[in-house]
Amino acid sequence: MRASISSAPLTRTAAEAAGRLGGFLWSAWVGLAGLALIGALWQVGHEAFGDFILPAPLAVLAATIELLGQRETWVVAGQTTVRAVRGLALGLVAGGLTGFVAGYSPALMRLARPILTVMLGVPPIAWIVMTMIWFGSSDATVTVTVVVAAAPFLFIGAAEGVTGRDRRLDDMARAFGAGPVTRLVTIGLRQMMTSLFPALTMATGTAFKVAVMAELLTNTGGVGGALADARTMLDVRQALAWVLISVAALLAVEYGLIHPVRGHLERWREAARQWGVKR
Repeated sequence: MRASISSAPLTRTAAEAAGRLGGFLWSAWVGLAGLALIGALWQVGHEAFGDFILPAPLAVLAATIELLGQRETWVVAGQTTVRAVRGLALGLVAGGLTGFVAGYSPALMRLARPILTVMLGVPPIAWIVMTMIWFGSSDATVTVTVVVAAAPFLFIGAAEGVTGRDRRLDDMARAFGAGPVTRLVTIGLRQMMTSLFPALTMATGTAFKVAVMAELLTNTGGVGGALADARTMLDVRQALAWVLISVAALLAVEYGLIHPVRGHLERWREAARQWGVKR
């Protein structure tokens, strides 16, 4: 009897997780419709400009499938993914934490604004040149460039989430005896997530784009190095196939990691919808 009672919360949690996963997979149909629209526009461009300028989508898809059948392709895509995710994680630590602190400190926020403007105003290509001088053609060049490109977005997302929080909830929690740490974890962090996750989604796309560009310019392998080889051979089909592989890696990280975590941490959004479960 006790075992069945103790296992009930675990069963409920597993059922809720399975329900969120099913809803997430079902919502993917909308994304597939968007991809189909892109494919249709791509086909129009192919018919307008010819195979040399823009190969047909099916031809590029066939080249992509052929590449995915080679073990080396997975190694190359893995290099870019690891570099992008590593830089994104370091950017989240640097930008997210400092943005969270700045949200509670108006003086620090005013100090950080011009720094953010400078960091966002400097193009990634300039950071790549500087990091190549500092670190040479190495993984550090790609990682540091990704960190510098992603951190400002995460700083802004965290800071705006904190400054836009409902302070009346802090007052209510204080009135019920909640300490600073409890209010920080249960109120401050949860409200910060509403703006941090959109910024994280934008930073993820930026991380992959910058990682590929840095690899292309520094000749450090990865998808960028494969694109450089395709450029040398004037093989547009091969280049577009590598672009598709890069985008697929980005989608795998975003929809396989970020969105499930967001769905778990923001379960209140589902309950707050008109058709959601009211608790």
